[in-house]
Amino acid sequence: MRRRLPSTQALICFEAAARHESYTRAAQELALTQSAVSRQITALEDFLGMALFRRTRHGVALTPAGADYARQISRQLDSMERDTLDAMARQGIGGALQLAAVPTFATRWLIPRLPDFADRHPDITVHIETRTRPFLFNETPFDAAVYTGTPAQAANWAGTRAVLLLHEDVLPVCSPTLLGAKAQLSPAAIARMPLLQQSTRPDGWHQWFDAQKVDAPRARSGPRYELFSMIAVAAAHGLGIALMPRMLIGPELERGELVVACDRPLRAERGYYLVTPASGDERPALMAFSEWLTAEASASKA
Repeated sequence: MRRRLPSTQALICFEAAARHESYTRAAQELALTQSAVSRQITALEDFLGMALFRRTRHGVALTPAGADYARQISRQLDSMERDTLDAMARQGIGGALQLAAVPTFATRWLIPRLPDFADRHPDITVHIETRTRPFLFNETPFDAAVYTGTPAQAANWAGTRAVLLLHEDVLPVCSPTLLGAKAQLSPAAIARMPLLQQSTRPDGWHQWFDAQKVDAPRARSGPRYELFSMIAVAAAHGLGIALMPRMLIGPELERGELVVACDRPLRAERGYYLVTPASGDERPALMAFSEWLTAEASASKA
């Protein structure tokens, strides 16, 4: 059965014109004439049976229907371009994976281990983009995600299956300057120090002090940062004490930029999960990556 699809050239012209809200700038970008862009968009509107643009004193503006269609088409064209580049890069062999990952885990734990995966599977390319919250796989190009959350959050991610990779054990760290001559600080002493907060985990310090049975009225006070990588830098520069997973700050601890302020780790509520769509068969490339990643996670626990 023949698909009801407009021409790719018409869609490319429409996407460019929608992005610029200008036929002239779209024509300049695509190395076409303004009249050629206009003809392509007119043909697309005839095909769809609806107006995508309206004329204004200053040129053209998207209609509400045109704006909605532009968002959809832009995403699909991006996906087609990625797939084409992947096919060109592979030259018919291997495969490519689109992975969404939480940023600090990706840069500090996953990427340093990827050379081993590349040695084992040189025909598989892994592309990584950052995502911090659940999404619908069928609306993105991603094959899998490395996600951090509680067991309930992982279980409630609709249309997916999740495999626990690592638990997250956190402990207080700071710069050697802030610690001074002391080997370590007591939990009560930490409660009186400047505390660095992670904006997505406002109860982190409160939970740690509760586990130590220490009253800490200022447990939720202090500057907030979105990412663990930001908090690590802030702590290394003496801005306060950070509650960090040890596995994400190994280099700073080895270089002496950070030291453990109190060696009382707490198993946090969150863990790191490999999340994949619940429906559909896994491609060989994804199966190979999943097996490698779970093995690496198991080895790091030892």
